[in-house]
Amino acid sequence: MQFLFLLGNIDLLKNAQKLSLYVVEKKEEQLVAFAKQEGIAWAEHALTLAFKLEWVQAIRRTLWHFLYQYDRMNNHFNGREEFYALEKRINDRIDQFLNTLLISYSKYKDELIASQRDLVENLSVHIIPLSQSVAVLPLIGMIDIYRIQTIEEKVLMGISDLKIQTLIIDLSGIANMEMHVVDHFQKILTGISIMGCKAIITGLRADLVRTMIHSGISFEDKAAAKGTLQQTLKEYLEQNRL
Repeated sequence: MQFLFLLGNIDLLKNAQKLSLYVVEKKEEQLVAFAKQEGIAWAEHALTLAFKLEWVQAIRRTLWHFLYQYDRMNNHFNGREEFYALEKRINDRIDQFLNTLLISYSKYKDELIASQRDLVENLSVHIIPLSQSVAVLPLIGMIDIYRIQTIEEKVLMGISDLKIQTLIIDLSGIANMEMHVVDHFQKILTGISIMGCKAIITGLRADLVRTMIHSGISFEDKAAAKGTLQQTLKEYLEQNRL
């Protein structure tokens, strides 16, 4: 029974009372502020909008039933003009609450998704220094237009900050790269070269090579290609022993 009134930290009964009072007492500013607050609260607790819509509609039905019973008990039936004015005022207020809540909910969710995407993209683009001049950049998963921009920023800043002279970019963990992403990646390789850094690409998958061939894009003049990251690291370690 408690679930009917409490959902997460949200007191549905108390909030229903608050919404009803704001509507009946024409407190528009408080109504709008409450709607924004509720939108964020429901988004934070990952509660569905379907449940919220049903909750608001239940309040609407209950409020009209209460007003009907109140007028009936007091023999106070308004004329049509007064009734329609009352109907418009109450329904407009509830609709205003609902619209504001939906906008607040969606805005918070969009901001949350964007911040999570930024966090994931930043964590998934990690340059690993092997020495004072050599570093590895393993790329994993799907690379879309948003992530390739993060890669560009991280790579160019990393070369500058870490004084990298050779950057080994491993693509064996890449699920797929669309043609426009491959084109952007080629431009990143150009930027790496302009900064005086040598790029080595490892783990080129057959499907990615096919995409490059059919799009007329080639990395040959901008980066050296090696078979696997393990082979490349082994060669690097052997060279540094000599």
